[in-house]
Amino acid sequence: MKKFAFLLVSMLMISCGDDKEVLLPVAQETVVAEVNDHSPIYFFFKLEEKDTIVDVNRNNSISSTNWLFNIDKRLPLRKVILEIKKLQTKKDKSAHKSAVSENYFTYTDTVKKNLAFMPFTKIHYKLEKPDFNIKYFHLDRNDLVHYNELVFSKNQLQEFINKMPNSRIYFSFDKGMSFGKYIEYKLFLKNLVITQKGVSINSKREYIY
Repeated sequence: MKKFAFLLVSMLMISCGDDKEVLLPVAQETVVAEVNDHSPIYFFFKLEEKDTIVDVNRNNSISSTNWLFNIDKRLPLRKVILEIKKLQTKKDKSAHKSAVSENYFTYTDTVKKNLAFMPFTKIHYKLEKPDFNIKYFHLDRNDLVHYNELVFSKNQLQEFINKMPNSRIYFSFDKGMSFGKYIEYKLFLKNLVITQKGVSINSKREYIY
């Protein structure tokens, strides 16, 4: 398949060729610049009366390839993750699945003016609140972090974590936040600098509630 690397032209809005368009999330950095041997999957934003619908088009998906998830940034996170989990299960059960194929979110890097990719193959999504014995930070749609009874700005998160005793930390996300906001948070968390000894982040499990 052709290499999936384009300039910014039309990158804020990507089309699957059947008069439907996806408004991609935007950011100012690139995690992965190119992905070869891929299949596109589209999550369209659709309104039916007052309800938001995730309209999924996976007609061109091939189990042996890398899957590129082109997801409209306006869609609510919980509905997006529900569909992702279904597709991940189908891919994992396929007899044609490649052991080295990955799943990526797509978004637009407005600085480098290119389409960018964020791998998420290894993330296990749980649509529930973490157990009481798990230390986690809950990220809401207003850039606020909730930890036990405390609430503070996300910009204070790095300092807070670096003052914690030995801890295995998880993150949960507000199920009602937009997918675009989720991508913004993912890049923010990726850039946290953890210097406190004994503190680690489990990035392979995320909670949505």
